[in-house]
Amino acid sequence: MFNKHSIKVAFSFGMTSGIITTLGLIVGLHSGTHSQIVIIGGILTIAIADSFSDALGIHISEESQGQHTEKEVWESTICTFLAKFVFASIFIIPILLLELSAAIIISVILGLALLSIFSFLLFKKENHQNPIKAVLEHLVIALIVIFLTHYLGKWITFVFN
Repeated sequence: MFNKHSIKVAFSFGMTSGIITTLGLIVGLHSGTHSQIVIIGGILTIAIADSFSDALGIHISEESQGQHTEKEVWESTICTFLAKFVFASIFIIPILLLELSAAIIISVILGLALLSIFSFLLFKKENHQNPIKAVLEHLVIALIVIFLTHYLGKWITFVFN
């Protein structure tokens, strides 16, 4: 149904964006509000609004290259939306099932594990580079986002309370 390019672009972008954006959101909202309902609302907002936004971004990017058929462009668009939506939505499960602080920790571990596995498999298959370097690079970026959003949430609470 979907060609290799469409799936690779959509899955890699949608998964990465879904994981990092959602982890940043839930960590920041948790440190700022400690509210399960706020975090669930944030996740659902990311899953819907940001998935559409990223899908449109991929759509325009693929169109602007002038190298893909209309079908390929739409395949990338739809796959990006679905990958982002699914990977963002996954984080609702621990938030609903666990005590909130534990759910945040499990979400971070889950997100970093998924990002690591995907990065390792992609670089092992597509490049002749050491995939461990790519995994570490991607984890550092994700950890920077988590760190910054955690302290941003604390700062916002401090300033506005």
